[in-house]
Amino acid sequence: MIQYRVVVGKAHERVAGPDDAPVVVTVAAADAADAAADPTVAFMRGRLKSTGPTGPLLAALRDGSVAAALSGLLAD
Repeated sequence: MIQYRVVVGKAHERVAGPDDAPVVVTVAAADAADAAADPTVAFMRGRLKSTGPTGPLLAALRDGSVAAALSGLLAD
């Protein structure tokens, strides 16, 4: 389980995923479009940040679910 957060402002975030997720992925709104297009590169450059174990994050990057989740948050 992964929770995704796009930080729009100081007190405003777009969130998808359960609150008790062991992995939380956070990206700034300014970087979100690039991160949705290629989240692996955004992670490697430090623009897409995560907390929790990296195994589930790497699996989600590989199967495309990070890109899909971020794209969904941007569409809202």
